[in-house]
Amino acid sequence: MTRYTLLAACAAACFVAPIAAAQATTDANAGQAAPADQTAGGAQDLNAADIVVTAQGRAQALADVPVAISAVNADSLALSGANDIRQLNQLAPSLLVTSTGSEANGSPRIRGIGTVGDNPGLESSVVVLIDGVYRSRAGIGLNELGEIDRVEVLRGPQGTLGGRNSSAGLISVVSKRPSFTFGANGEVTYGNFDFWRLAAGVTGPISETLAFRLDGVYVKRDGFYNDRTNDTTINDRDRFFGRAQLVFEPTDAISFRLIGDYTKRDESCCAATYVSPSMNEFIGNLTTPVGSVNAGVAAGSNGNNIINVLRDLGQNLGAFNQNYSRDVSVTPGRSYGGKMEDWGVSGQLDWDFGGVKLTSITAYRDYYNTQAGDVDYGTVDILYNANDGNNRRQFRTFTQELRLNGSAFGDKLDWLIGGFFMDEKYRGRSNLRFGSQYGRFATCRLISGGGLAALYNPAAAGCVASQAAFSGAFGAAGAPLLASLLRLDGLNDRGSTVDFYSQNTTSFAAFTHNIIHITDTFDLTLGLRYTKDKKRFSATFGNDNVACTQNQAALTPFLTNTALAA
Repeated sequence: MTRYTLLAACAAACFVAPIAAAQATTDANAGQAAPADQTAGGAQDLNAADIVVTAQGRAQALADVPVAISAVNADSLALSGANDIRQLNQLAPSLLVTSTGSEANGSPRIRGIGTVGDNPGLESSVVVLIDGVYRSRAGIGLNELGEIDRVEVLRGPQGTLGGRNSSAGLISVVSKRPSFTFGANGEVTYGNFDFWRLAAGVTGPISETLAFRLDGVYVKRDGFYNDRTNDTTINDRDRFFGRAQLVFEPTDAISFRLIGDYTKRDESCCAATYVSPSMNEFIGNLTTPVGSVNAGVAAGSNGNNIINVLRDLGQNLGAFNQNYSRDVSVTPGRSYGGKMEDWGVSGQLDWDFGGVKLTSITAYRDYYNTQAGDVDYGTVDILYNANDGNNRRQFRTFTQELRLNGSAFGDKLDWLIGGFFMDEKYRGRSNLRFGSQYGRFATCRLISGGGLAALYNPAAAGCVASQAAFSGAFGAAGAPLLASLLRLDGLNDRGSTVDFYSQNTTSFAAFTHNIIHITDTFDLTLGLRYTKDKKRFSATFGNDNVACTQNQAALTPFLTNTALAA
């Protein structure tokens, strides 16, 4: 699949002074500035008190950037306790980051817009950049971030400069650079659920032109969800993060920054509990003893019949209204265990040729994640991913970005041109299977509602109290239908053996972003981007479920029987 995109970004006139005034009242960090030498390409004509951002591909004072942006500096992050992207909503209210069945699938939303779901083949519409390096899946950015200089949250489409698919916005994280002055930091945090966070860093010169920085973070916390069935806790924390940097500055015009980082997580995630205040009265009416004939029918009129079937198969209905008790329902023997490793290297070259500045960012990333789960979130064993490493995803990504920017016509034109290339390989596996009670759950759902409700018995084969009465209800079709129902009843611990997925993506883009200073208070910004994406996808499916194909073959002659359909 090949995609071409031509984006003409905003031939818009912007009154800088009014925007700057409005921005000053909304930013969370109306305080310290990022030093000019910590921004891509260097900063020109910037006051020491300016908040420096690179939202438009060059170093600019925040007040001069006509973009809806929240720039959060290191002090604001420290005071809020935020140490990953998920916690930024404390300082950037328009940002919300959530995760679903796995923290590998983090879903950032800006102004309520974002890409949701667990499909690893989809890039997020909120782009995440860390030290200028594009992260193709936003969930990768949910790790510890170490020592941070600032975070820029850009609201709205940022497709001209912000990379691929940034239709909802962009999050840019900039870590602290090495310093030519020796320094060190340390932090110990303790909290409830035996939470420990240990962080340390050291920086300093190696020579007059070479400086280093080392940062490390270790996080440990007990889980806050109680799995009474398996005598364990879920949603714990066990994380390590390390980053090493070198900065080489042989002249005032040349700066090269080399970054290597490694992250590892070994945690149980992501359990969920049922909370519904309106369920109290409903559950109070479900008084028919578990396992009795017609139990679901007798209670079905009071609410959702799926809950009646789950109850009859052993689900504790108190779990559906736990009032934040933190107790979760998990099938015996099932696990939410997950592991993740993420590492990468990047090199950024900034070279000032006088009237033109060159920025080159080259990076390679390797991300690996496995995630088990009791994905029906209940005691009844319906669906699960085994904790055997076969529900996994891996991304290997190479990116290269080049930018040239400068000024012309007596600084009336601030121009920028650039190009971006990405080559990514995704390899995934899936082992989603039907649990040991899937067949009984499926048949009970069929029998417990509608005209067959009088035959419902969750303790009988096929959930049918009388097989003779069932066959008689369908005449000539009764025997094949009963056989199919019994096959479905036996559909347990079947499904995917292992499914394999492969996707190769290449992307190329050329872009330009130009600011014309018409007057001291009136700018015209013109941007254009051309993008070409190409994806190749293949999949191999393994499945040991034969009941469905057998039922399809057995029932095909009856599918066109209008009398039966009626």
